[in-house]
Amino acid sequence: MMGSLTSVLAGATAMADLVAALFFLKFWQRTRDSFFLPFAAAFAIDAIGRFVQALVRGTDIAEPLYFLPRLAMFGLIAIAIIKKNAPSD
Repeated sequence: MMGSLTSVLAGATAMADLVAALFFLKFWQRTRDSFFLPFAAAFAIDAIGRFVQALVRGTDIAEPLYFLPRLAMFGLIAIAIIKKNAPSD
């Protein structure tokens, strides 16, 4: 029972991530501001990672691999923020 609840919650989180990705993609298309595109990519990466995590239940050894998409996600967000706040010449 608990495994199916975890999968449902992971799927719901993946859906929310996909909605956020589409939200940022819409703002990137409107403004062409390079700040929004990495955010859209980051949330799309997280949606894919969480969807895969909901489908595939690995062993405890494989668990750290599920955090690699999140590392990429937060890396993209950090790079976008640093790039946006960097002084322009």
